[in-house]
This record gives sequence, structure tokens and C-alpha cells, in this order.
Amino acid sequence: MRHAPDAIASAPPAGNRLAGAGMLSATSDGMMIENAHERSAGYGIPKSAEPDFGPLGKADLALLLEQNRMLHSHAAPVMETLYEQIINTHNMVILTDVNGLIIHTQGDADFLEKADRVALSPGVIWSEQSKGTNAIGTAIVEKAPTVVHADQHYLEANRFLTCAAAPIFDVLGNVIGVLDVTGDQHNFHRHTMALVRMSAQMIENQLFAASFQDSIKLSFHSRPEFLGTLMEGIACFTPGGRFLSASRAGLFQLGLSMSALQAHTFSSLFGLPISALLDHYRTSAPGLLNLCLHNGVRVYARCGDLRLPHNNFQHAMDSTRVPAPTVMTPAPANEQQKMRLSSLRYLNTGDEQVAVVIDKLKKVIGRDISILVTGETGTGKELLAQAIHNDSPRKDGPFIAVNCASIPETLIESELFGYEDGAFTGARKKGSIGKILQANGGSLFLDEIGDMPLSLQARLLRVLQERMVTPLGSTKSIPVNVALTCATNRNLREMIARNEFRDDLYYRLNGLVVKLPPLRDRTDLDVVVDKLLASEGEGERYTIAPAIMALFRQHTWPGNFRQLTNLMRTAMVMAGDDHEIRMEHLPDDFLEDIALSNGSVSKVATDSAISASATLEDVELSVIQNSLETHGGNVSATARALGVSRNTIYRKLHP
Repeated sequence: MRHAPDAIASAPPAGNRLAGAGMLSATSDGMMIENAHERSAGYGIPKSAEPDFGPLGKADLALLLEQNRMLHSHAAPVMETLYEQIINTHNMVILTDVNGLIIHTQGDADFLEKADRVALSPGVIWSEQSKGTNAIGTAIVEKAPTVVHADQHYLEANRFLTCAAAPIFDVLGNVIGVLDVTGDQHNFHRHTMALVRMSAQMIENQLFAASFQDSIKLSFHSRPEFLGTLMEGIACFTPGGRFLSASRAGLFQLGLSMSALQAHTFSSLFGLPISALLDHYRTSAPGLLNLCLHNGVRVYARCGDLRLPHNNFQHAMDSTRVPAPTVMTPAPANEQQKMRLSSLRYLNTGDEQVAVVIDKLKKVIGRDISILVTGETGTGKELLAQAIHNDSPRKDGPFIAVNCASIPETLIESELFGYEDGAFTGARKKGSIGKILQANGGSLFLDEIGDMPLSLQARLLRVLQERMVTPLGSTKSIPVNVALTCATNRNLREMIARNEFRDDLYYRLNGLVVKLPPLRDRTDLDVVVDKLLASEGEGERYTIAPAIMALFRQHTWPGNFRQLTNLMRTAMVMAGDDHEIRMEHLPDDFLEDIALSNGSVSKVATDSAISASATLEDVELSVIQNSLETHGGNVSATARALGVSRNTIYRKLHP
């Protein structure tokens, strides 16, 4: 959809940099421009210098195109689509190589004449060394999306321009080019930067796919609805499971650098042999995979096009078969409702602090009061938000959860507010209505609200106040009616003091503020564990040895419910047909944490003088000695309490 003339926002005052629908910090961006001007002065460029009209000759330009053939071929259709979004706004779209040499341009005829006056044409270099501070050259140096507005340009001749540029990265994370929109400073649209960033990522994803045609390409995200969008992470592996590369969104979700990932395999990253993945895709109708990342986060995944030669396919199969991963198939609406932890009542498991929180929430549900849930990571904030929705008059409407920390800053605007039909090649063909509009008539849960970029907080505040949403690239505002719950593990008041969070947004969100206590401070651990055993047991009934439950009560649980849930799942698998979780079923890292945590098993630590360098054997010996003391030296009673044999006790005491 084209921008109507009345939708063109006036340019911001000098000193600010546009980004998406808002402005980034004037301090940080002012420092970036100041540093760029210092570099420009160091190059000895006079500010009054005339533009350099020294483009490459025909032969050199042909060589430039050949050297950047892949970049140009994948960028050209995206540039065309991007241009359709800014047509008739006195702008042009520019593609350069890594040195700032212009490869290709597309723009309005009325602006091209002005562009020619400042040498915005193929074969001309726009590095900082050549043109001083400008969006293309500065984006290359900073390796980040950059807007340079009006007199922020170093050369006086370029100060009638406003330019928005985003670097394009290759599969190894190196800058290989820049995508830029340049236009008259009076006609710069407020959404241009976001469009440029999304277009640059679209080019990167296409280059990524083209570079690994014979590899196993896995698309993944913590939310299944993000698969197939710019939000999804992509990782590539050899048929044998060795890691090759990951897209920028993939690196973000994996939480590791490209160099750190080189030591990994499919199995070490996703907790599953590559053979199980290949077995899954040999079925006639494979569904989504439910995998667990190395950091414990669960993701949905799929291989869009598994085209391995037959011999490679067989070579990739491990000799040891494992059960196929869980296949996620949509459940009927009534079944999904039953699977939910249905209400606040379900969450009221006997802890007085939680009971107080639930009593407060019951009084405001359905009253159009925003709710802000605070607490440490893993304390169950999203579970509480879901229960609030299920107990509200909106329970038959949608519940849409957005984790503001898991979405790259370059994409969070489009995911929240949506974008117009036909905005991008390869994105959803009919555009996207965004998460806020998806929640219309229901509830919107914004998790980790403290991680929302400052540039978008003003726009969110406007949506909450006006109850209207304007999708990216659109001139139409759409009414929206949502119940809002937000959550954070950060201190928003301290962030306000540091100018990292808007105070007006904070006071709009905190209609009712409640805090979930950490697991270590709750008095209902036994009830919680019983509920987890019942819900995670898949119909099997498991119990926990008394001594292990005693360890649970003494542990500090730094990962809260997320840590407890993952530990229980692992322990139940290890216990198998025994149906009783004992010490040998617990993960080694948990037992090591018991030894290393300060005060978490104080008596064991004191009696056995466990130090920060304690080994797993030290922990086992400490637990045995403590249990022996508890049972008056009775080896048989100790063995029964710990779920081991008497011979094991003797062997540990007398190695």
C-alpha cells in the first residue's frame, strides 16, 4: 500500500535519529553522530567540499556488479517492493557493497534530479572516508541501522537529505552491503527506518537459504505462530548434525555467538540426535517438532525442505535409534481449554503470599484495570496472566502473549502493531494484523515489558490511551479493545530514574501491581511438586523419596518454577518404571548446585565442610552422612530414605 501524502510525517529536529515509529535516545544517537563527525574531520574532508562525482568506469562497474552478483540478485526484488511502499514521497532506495559503493538504485523521478547533484548513482562511493558522516558510511562503521537527518550530515551539500540505512550481514556475521532509503529531509516518513530494517533482514534470510541449499535447515521459535515470518530463527547443519551457521534471529534465540556455536552439534543445541529428526521427516505427514534448547527454553521447529541425497540421508542416521520427538498437532478448542491451568483457584496452592495476590486480582478482573505482575524469572508470571484471562469475562476471546525480550528490536514493532498488505516479499502475503489486534476482544499479555525498546514505548502508550492501532505502512487506524496484563523481572522505577523506561507508560500500566514470590520463599512446595508430578506424568503416577523432598525444601531454586519443572521432567524420565524419584535420577548439575549454593543445605554443608570446589562425590557423601545422623546411624533406614541399597551406602563411606 502506498503512503498517502497526508501520512508523511514531518522530519524530526536535528540531534535525533528516527527509528520505526518513534525516536531513539537523543543522547546515544547524538554521541554516535558526534563520533562520526570526529572521524570525518580526521579524514581531512572540508565540510564545504563539493560532492565527489567520480563514479566507476563502465568496466569497473560491471566488475562491481559481478563481485556482488548474489547480493544484487536477492536484494533487487526486495528493493522493488520496498520502493512500492515509499513511491511518490521524494525518496529513493539504494544498495551498496561493503565499502559503500552504490550497486543499484531505484527512486522517484522528481527526486533523482536532486540525487544526481550529490552523486547518488551507481559506482559512486558513500563511505565516511569519501562523504563524511552519512547513513550508508556510518552504518558500515557502526554495523547497525542508522538514520542521518539534515544537518547531521558532515558535508553541507548533503544536508537537504535524510537517509535511513541498515547493514546487510552474510552467513558468518560479516557486513557485505547496505540497504538505504534517501530522500528530501522534509518528506521522511516515520516508518521508513522500520521498513528498511525489515527489508534488510529479508535479504539476509534469502542469502542464508541460498548459501546452504544442501544442508538441514531448521526453523524454530518459542511460539509456533512466528514460524514462517521474519521472527523465526534458522540454523543449518550438515547431514551428520554438525553446526554450519545460523541467521541473526537464530543467533538471538540460541543466545550464543557464531564462534561459540561452531563447537556445537544439532544434538547439543536441541537435545535430540539428528537421526530422530530425520526419522520424523520420513513420516508421511510430519507435524511441528517440540524441542528443548541447550538453555532449557522449549521451541517449536520444522524443516521446511529436507532435500538430502539418499546416501547422505543414510549416512546421517545414527546407529542408535531414539523415540521420535513429540509431534505438535492442533487440538480442538474445547481440548485446548481443558489443557490450560484453568483458573486462579488452581494456582492457589496454600502459600499465603500467593493467596493475597489472588484475592487482589479477583477484585479487579473485568474492571478495565491494567495489571502489572512483577517477580523473578520463572516465578509463573505468564501462567498467572493466563489464569486471569480464563477467569475474566473475556475467557472466550483470544489470549495473546508476547515476550518483549525474545523479539529482536528490529522486528518488535511489526509484530506488535502489524504491517500493511504486500509490505514485503516473502513475508505474509496478506500482511499481518499484529499481536495487539490479534488480542482484540480478549487479553494481551506483554511479558518482560521492561525490555521493550524505548523508541516503541511512546507508541504503545498512545495505543493504550486512544485504543487505536495503526499498522506499519498504513494510514488507517483500527479500533482495538483488549484487557492488558504486563510482567517484568526488572525494577521499572530504577529504569525510569535512568531514563530507560517512560514514566507515563509506567503509570498507565500499573493499575494494580502484584508480586509473585520466588519459589524459595513459598510455603507450598510439597503441593506444587505433587501438581507437577500429576500434570507431567502423562498418566503415570510418580512419587519422590523423602530425602530428595528434603533436598528440594532446602534448595534456593534460582530458576524458580522453570528450573523445578525441567528437573522434574528429567527425573521422571530417568526413574522410568520405578515411579519413585531418587538421588540417582537427579541431574548432576542440580546436585552440584546443592553443594555450591550458600546456605541452601546448611547442615550438610557445615557437617561436611563442602567448599566451592566440591565434587559430585562430595555431595553424595555429605547427603549420606547427614541422613545417617538423622537416622541414628542406621544404615538400612538411611538406604531406604535415599532410595539406594545398603551396599551403595557402604561403598560411598569406604571407597
